[in-house]
Parts: sequence; C-alpha cells; structure tokens
Amino acid sequence: MALEEMASALEASGAYRVLRRLQVRQARTIPDGVQLRRGLIVDVETTGLEPARDEIIELAMVPFTYGLDGQVYTVGEPFDRLREPSRPITAEITTLTGISEMMVKGHRIDPDEVVAVAAPADLVIAHNAAFDRKFLERLNEVFTTKPWACSMTQIDWQAEGYEGVKLGYLAASSGFFFDRHRAVQDCLATVELLALTHPGTGLTGLAQLLTRARTPSWRVWAENSPFDLKDQLRARGYRWNGDAVNGPRAWYIDVDEDGCEAELAFLKSEIYRGDVDLLVRRIDAYDRFSERV
Repeated sequence: MALEEMASALEASGAYRVLRRLQVRQARTIPDGVQLRRGLIVDVETTGLEPARDEIIELAMVPFTYGLDGQVYTVGEPFDRLREPSRPITAEITTLTGISEMMVKGHRIDPDEVVAVAAPADLVIAHNAAFDRKFLERLNEVFTTKPWACSMTQIDWQAEGYEGVKLGYLAASSGFFFDRHRAVQDCLATVELLALTHPGTGLTGLAQLLTRARTPSWRVWAENSPFDLKDQLRARGYRWNGDAVNGPRAWYIDVDEDGCEAELAFLKSEIYRGDVDLLVRRIDAYDRFSERV
C-alpha cells in the first residue's frame, strides 16, 4: 500500500491523525480578471531579541504571487543567507536555531542581493513582524519603504478555532509539520498557512491578513492622565510608554478608525472629566511594527 493510502486509511479509522511533511505549494491556474500582487515572506534568526544590540545570523525570504481575491498562486525560489555576527553566538541561540559559529564563519549577506529580492514586493509578511521588521530595517533600508503585515497578529486565529498562534502549533493543527527554527522552513510554513482555507470563517489566512493590513489604526495617547486612574486605563487595554520612545511618556492604546472617536469620548468623560486636546496618530502598514511607532 502506498504511503498516502496508508495515511488516508489511518485517518479514516477515526483513531489516528496524520501530519504530512510540508511541501512547497504548487502553482495554481490564475482565473481571468484576478489582479495579481507580489508578496514576500521574511524570517530572521538572530543572536538575541534586541535589534539595537543583537544581530541577524540568518535571513530567509520567499517571494510569492497572490491575488486580491486572497489566494496564493505561485511560490518563488527561496533566498537564504547566513551571516557571521561581530560577537560569538551563545550556546542558547545555537540550541534554539541550530546555527553554530562554524556554520556562519566567513558568511555575509550581500545588500544588493537583498534589494533584488525585496524591491519588487508589494507587501512584506512575517510571522511576528514586530520582531523581524525592526531587525531588517537596520539591515537594509529597502524594508523601510514597504508595507508590512503580520501573520501572527493580523489573523484572528482564535476565531478560526486555534488555541495558539505559534507557527509550529498552527502548522500541526493544520495537518503538516516542518523543520522549525530554520528561516526558509518558517517562511514556507507561513505561506502554507496563508494559502489554506481555515474552518472558522471559511476564508484563507491571506484574505484575512490583507483586510487587516489595509486598515489603518489610530494610537490615542492619554498624556498627563491622573495617576490614580492608571488602573482604569490598564484595564481598558492601555499600555505605558515608559521610555518615551516615538511618543510621550504616557499611557496609550491602538484602536481602529471606528473606535477612535469613542476612545476620545471615554478619555474626556471618564479620565480628564472635561474637554482636552489629545494626541492621536494614524498608523498604517508602512509604519506598523517598525521602531517609528
């Protein structure tokens, strides 16, 4: 019996669930009238979590074409490069990523190669874009010119019936597995999750992502708010900008356009108890997840 027949037989019994190794998605026929765009999945492995101090040791990029209908049509040739950092790679990072000092010795990432792959992209996507974007904008300015989206936070995975958002968990819950924490494999797994139709909404992951990426958000600052009302702000979802980076040292919240006026009304009536001019900033895909916001 062929392997796939065996797997199907096991699944049909109801007693087993079979995970299949991730395969690169095959090209699909593009229907007439579909408007195509170029996407780019990116993933970095680094020496740590701080972009100002730590360094990229591996960069992978996987280009793909998609339609404005939310479908993935073709997956391009992966780009994968190692990079020797200026400081030794710790044992903890080697354990996590599988990347050792010997593997990266003498390797560098050619900026011209990066631009050649990234420049044609209409949208850059990462599974945790708030992490990858900060590192990549320091690596090459081409990433500062692109709109970004996050497959981890801009798809409502809970509404789709998933109990977590980590890439390995989402893959296993979707019926496949891959070699985790290697950048190319992470990219290909992300493409697959975007291409699949998910059970909660009946939409592809990409269709949901595109809607969220196109929608601007608004950052509302509660500057000089009364100290004794901080718990009320925290309970409502406000966060504290203690380092005064990209804004005042104050509480803030990100809301959609419909929620902006309601949030301003709440602050004026419940926090400041009067009319007050408040700082509001519009955030779109060109700045979202960057160090600029």
